[in-house]
Amino acid sequence: MLSGPYKKFLEGLRESMPASRIYTDPLRTLAYGTDASMYRLTPKIVVDVENEIEVSEVIRLARRNKTPLTFRAAGTSLSGQGVTDSILVRLSPKSWRNWSINQDASQITLQPGIIGGRANLLLAEFGKKIGPDPASIDTCKIGGIVSNNSSGMCCGTTDNTYKTIVSARFIFADGTLLDTGNARSREAFAKTHGKLLNGLSDLHKRVMSDEVLVERIRRKYKVKNTTGYSLNALVDFEDPFDILLHLIVGSEGTLAFVGQVTYRTVPELPHKASSLMFFPSVHAACEATITMTKTPVNAVEMMDRASLRSVEGQPGLPPGLETLDPDVCSLLVEVRATSDEELDRNIATVIAALDKHPTVRPIVFTKNAAEAAQLWLIRKGIIPSVGAIRPPGTAQLIEDVAFPLEKLADAVLDLQDIFNRHGYEGTAIFGHARDGNLHFTLAQDFSTQAEINRFGAFMDDLCRMITEKYDGSLKAEHGTGRNISAFVEMEWGAQAYAIMKEIKNLFDPEGVLNPGVLLNTDPQAHVRHLKLMPPSHELIDKCTECGFCEPTCPSRAVTLSPRQRIASWREIQRLKNEKAKPGVIRQWEKSYAYQGDATCAADGLCALRCPASINSGDFIKHLRKEHAGVMTKRTAAFVGNHFDCVCKAVSKSLDAANALHKAVGATFMKNGSCLLRTITFGASPAWNRAMPKGGGPLPKVQPAPGNPRKVVYFPSCISRSMGPGREHDDTRTEPQVMISLLHKAGYDVIIPAGVEKLCCGMAFASKGLGDEARKREQELGAALLAASNNGQYPVISENGACLLHMKETQDNRITLYEPIGFVMDVLREHLSFTLLPKTVAVHATCSTRKMNLDAKLTGLASLCAERVVVPTDTECCGFAGDRGFSHPELNEAALHTLRFQVTGCDAGYSTSRTCQIGLSLHSGIPYYSILNLVDEATRAKG
Repeated sequence: MLSGPYKKFLEGLRESMPASRIYTDPLRTLAYGTDASMYRLTPKIVVDVENEIEVSEVIRLARRNKTPLTFRAAGTSLSGQGVTDSILVRLSPKSWRNWSINQDASQITLQPGIIGGRANLLLAEFGKKIGPDPASIDTCKIGGIVSNNSSGMCCGTTDNTYKTIVSARFIFADGTLLDTGNARSREAFAKTHGKLLNGLSDLHKRVMSDEVLVERIRRKYKVKNTTGYSLNALVDFEDPFDILLHLIVGSEGTLAFVGQVTYRTVPELPHKASSLMFFPSVHAACEATITMTKTPVNAVEMMDRASLRSVEGQPGLPPGLETLDPDVCSLLVEVRATSDEELDRNIATVIAALDKHPTVRPIVFTKNAAEAAQLWLIRKGIIPSVGAIRPPGTAQLIEDVAFPLEKLADAVLDLQDIFNRHGYEGTAIFGHARDGNLHFTLAQDFSTQAEINRFGAFMDDLCRMITEKYDGSLKAEHGTGRNISAFVEMEWGAQAYAIMKEIKNLFDPEGVLNPGVLLNTDPQAHVRHLKLMPPSHELIDKCTECGFCEPTCPSRAVTLSPRQRIASWREIQRLKNEKAKPGVIRQWEKSYAYQGDATCAADGLCALRCPASINSGDFIKHLRKEHAGVMTKRTAAFVGNHFDCVCKAVSKSLDAANALHKAVGATFMKNGSCLLRTITFGASPAWNRAMPKGGGPLPKVQPAPGNPRKVVYFPSCISRSMGPGREHDDTRTEPQVMISLLHKAGYDVIIPAGVEKLCCGMAFASKGLGDEARKREQELGAALLAASNNGQYPVISENGACLLHMKETQDNRITLYEPIGFVMDVLREHLSFTLLPKTVAVHATCSTRKMNLDAKLTGLASLCAERVVVPTDTECCGFAGDRGFSHPELNEAALHTLRFQVTGCDAGYSTSRTCQIGLSLHSGIPYYSILNLVDEATRAKG
């Protein structure tokens, strides 16, 4: 129970904010309070804000009640700047995504909730990108990129936010809004905040009058530096608004909330080549890096032997990495150019410059975009990859330092010496070698005081070595955070540190905004509130809570993301291990049943984003299996043994619902469905206007003797049970469309005997009913082998999800095809395509993505329609088999931006009938099987 100022804050919050966006329960406050750092603080209250008015109100409320608050975007921060035990203010997952690009694409304006990679997708058609390029760019958001002055692999010190920001909208500690790009806003702010602006002008004059300090500031920012506030703003600018703008960059939410930012864009050169080079030692790699800085290289990324060991066996890496000597160090190098000829010259220049440097393997560049992308994907995932091989029960510490480039080789040797002296042998070193910026990770057990003391002694020695011997940066690009807040004065000295304290006091005199994160007087701040990572389950123990998985998760905006599911489950196990009160554990488990289990789509897309390939969907299926009671198993067995009757019953029920819909209208049906779900506590399925009719009988097929073209068609139980919806102009069932297309291509169609009783098993497996799933898989396998003459003929199903499950479970003698691959690889040569005068949208289902067929789906649609739209802000649709009926909120949350993205499209196409229901419902256009489009656009060749 909350008391004192927090109770008053909550009461005030409830007067202005909907209860659905205020969280105080233990599970969600812990889950939403988790970030990628090694710190664990649980906020007392979490609130999701949707606009600047709400942010201003929350700040004023916090100031009035003296309750500090912390802002959170994606939570990929590695230094603890996004965690708090007070008030956590999150960007609502459904808001803060507006953007605009000026006429010549020289500037882009972005709200803070946009993912960095999404901004680059918006700019790609103009040959531009934003300057910052952190390794987490496909997960982190603009708000965090600005607040931490994130840089990355290519941007160096010239294209980060500080150097490319044009203007921004800020909300200050008193709730005031300033748009630095608007003259009227600046004028109004000057009238109300003259003290702040005059204070900044005075600081500028004082600093500029001290030549020694000016020289020191300029020298410190020749390398990457995000330790403390951006003091270079006081040297680089004279106008107080320019100083203010650049001070807030990298201030980690301690000076103001970033509501919008306008960037100057930078060119994205079209021609690129990459090379993974191997050198005999880290020292040799550093020397080669220094040489390459005088050549036209755009990025030089170091990965030492320990880093390489964490990614051995991953696709895209050269074979034989496991045979490399223990001292070998790699450099991943990228060269860019405006033309292919210039690219070849640049490559030749780099290779020639390295002629006298010893290498372990010959230097080879690749221009192949897919090969290069795989190499860079591996580099971007090094932090969680290294974290995945840490010992169970340990947390992952990531540090981020920078040295003058000419001293880099010696500094690496000193780093290794400190690691060894403190018992951290084999620590991975990697990072942006071209910029003298290195990262390293430690596997650290924080469960004992002795281990905490060891870590504290290590940090003391590390910080002294970096600052006293090299005058380097304790934080180069990850932001100061809790890791380094106690060491800022050590790096900058008393004079500069005093100026930083003045800056904080000018902006936030009452200390409401993220206190103690960037400046902290507690010398032990970095060893408090450390994150414990007790072993909880082998399927998820590798997780470092980095958050890379979150953008793909359909439930991230309605309950929990994969990271949050894992963090919550770990806490439940910790409570059990520490023998917490049974009532407390029951409360957590009851909450997790809905937040963690019931609303998980279990689609496995998280594994595609996770560098450690952690599939939280598999973990949830495991829990479902454990929790499946006797009645659930009996029901599953009954359904499996009477599958034909169940499918017929579903089909008849859909026909009845469709007839009732036609008679009484959509409003009555929706209201009645909502009432029934309320009475049954959500047990009855939700009705929606895109519900289909029943499937009807399968078409009769009669193979012709002597035809060499034969294919076995297994109609999924979904297509057998579900026909078209009221929104569809083509009223055929999917089996009818499939058979029409196969006959058009000259194929004889063989349908397995007893198909009405067959199921691929996926529907049972997704609910954790493994025994029943295996029975169905075995029955189907026997039928397919018989129908295909022991694998002589290929087998196809129109449902991609079923086909993927079949690929994972069926006899490898059977050649299995889903519709996209079969049309493109087999049927295409027998069909003539005509471009239809249509604009169509395509949706790659989870199974399509997992089979790497999303590009092929777009290519197939492009053979059939004049314009193809691929929504870039939609991944898993959240229908998840039947969960779109039982938990419609999951589907709604996953597709809340779809309608905007498909505006102007005539129809949409996919490869899953249930997904198409949700897509039709939330897009405003009918979604069909991709086979409908192919059938419409083709005729038989000859």
